[in-house]
Amino acid sequence: MKKIKIAVQKSGRLNQDSLKLLKDCGISIDNGKDQLKAIASNFPLEVLYLRNGDIPQYLRDGVVDIAIIGENVLIEKGTDIGIVEKLGFSKCRVSIAIPKENTFNSIQDLDGMRIATSYPNTVLNYFEKFNVKPEVHIINGSVEIAPNIGLADAICDIVSSGSTLFKNNLKEVEVMLKSEAVLAVSPKISIENQKILDKLQFRIQAVLRARKSKYILMNAPNNKIETIIKLLPGMRSPTVLPLAEEGWSSIHTVIEKNSFWEVIDELKANGAEGLLVIPIEKMVL
Repeated sequence: MKKIKIAVQKSGRLNQDSLKLLKDCGISIDNGKDQLKAIASNFPLEVLYLRNGDIPQYLRDGVVDIAIIGENVLIEKGTDIGIVEKLGFSKCRVSIAIPKENTFNSIQDLDGMRIATSYPNTVLNYFEKFNVKPEVHIINGSVEIAPNIGLADAICDIVSSGSTLFKNNLKEVEVMLKSEAVLAVSPKISIENQKILDKLQFRIQAVLRARKSKYILMNAPNNKIETIIKLLPGMRSPTVLPLAEEGWSSIHTVIEKNSFWEVIDELKANGAEGLLVIPIEKMVL
C-alpha cells in the first residue's frame, strides 16, 4: 500500500508534541530509540526524524510529502512551501533582544548594529521594510551569549517564556513575528498521497477542535433555560433534557476553552447549578 511520508523534528519539544498529535489521531507508531524512521501500523504513513532546519529542503525536493514544522523555520527557509494546517502548539516569537542596560526607542536604533542570529533571511527581510541595515552575524547555536562576549550588539532568536533572555541579561525589544507548529506540504506531493493527506487532515482537525473545547453539563430551572441558552456559544444548539425533579432540566453543550471561565461565571449568575466539565477526545463536525 502507498504510504505518505511525514517529517518531524528529530528531537526536542516539537518532536514530542508532533508524535502526541499523531497518537491522538489514532495512529500507532513504533518509536524505537535513535531510529531515523518508523512506520505506522494502522495508517499508511511513514515518519522520518530529521533536523528541523533540513526539513524545508526535503519538502521542496519531494523526499517527504508533509512535515510538522515551526512556522518560523518556513519563513526563514521555505517561503515557497504551502501550509495546510496551523496546529496550535510550540508557540513562540522571533524577537530582537538587546542588553538590559541599553536604551531602545525604535527599530531605527538598530541601523548599522551587529545582530547575531540563526535567522538571517528573516532579519534582513524584516528590517528592509524600515530601511534599516543591520550587520548580521550568522550563529548556529546559543546566540544569546553573543552580546556578553562582544560579538554582537543585539540578537534575533526564538522567545517562548523569556527566561533565557533574562538569564543572559537581555531584554526583548521588538517582536518580528509569532510562530507555531504547522502542517506543511511538499509542492511535489502526488495525487494519491494527497488523498491520504486529506484523511490525515480530517483527523487532525477533529483533534484540534477537541483541544479547544470543553463539554459541559448543568442543571437549571426551566424558567431560566432561555436566558442560559443565549449565554452559550459553541455548537448548533444545546441539548435540553427534563430532570426527575419537576421544573428543572439538564443542559448539555460545548464551549470554547479560551472563554470557559467567563461563560461559567455568567451561567452561575443566571441560575445554572451542578456544572460538570468533561474533556473532549475528538470533535467531528
